[in-house]
Amino acid sequence: MPRIDADLKLDFKDVLLRPKRSSLKSRSEVDLERTFTFRNSKQTYSGIPVIVANMDTVGTFEMAVVMSQHAMFTAIHKHYSLDDWKHFAENHPECLQAGNVVTGEMVEELILSGADIIKVGVGPGSVCTTRTKTGVGYPQLSAVIECADSAHGLKGHIISELARILSCWEACFPDTPSVQER
Repeated sequence: MPRIDADLKLDFKDVLLRPKRSSLKSRSEVDLERTFTFRNSKQTYSGIPVIVANMDTVGTFEMAVVMSQHAMFTAIHKHYSLDDWKHFAENHPECLQAGNVVTGEMVEELILSGADIIKVGVGPGSVCTTRTKTGVGYPQLSAVIECADSAHGLKGHIISELARILSCWEACFPDTPSVQER
């Protein structure tokens, strides 16, 4: 029997960013580079954490190789065989990323199973048809908050879809080139 969750759930479109005072003189002073040490692989990552979507046209092993040369990630699409995965993993053991999830319980399960990064989001993309075709999805802001809480409790990491927050990026940094929506 399905369980109906009646708690308030929020999407990025449901909230506004409240501006606050900054010591920066210009948006060009903003540093987007981040450094993370992963719990499971013990590797350290430095870069701007951008992820290519796991769509079948771009979430490929070939894209992952190219993006890794620029310290960026690729969420691999689900259409590869187990043998394809084994071959790729043997040649590219950098870090393990898993997803897509929207609950803290699944984040915990994947981190405890060895994943370094968990991709959060089911149905939030602007061209994603998951919600409309299947009725399955979860408001992205609530998913991020809940999953981040679980990940941080285990010293794990999440990464989120950009589709709904792109307008926030463009509002905050109108003079910078933005990442394309998926």
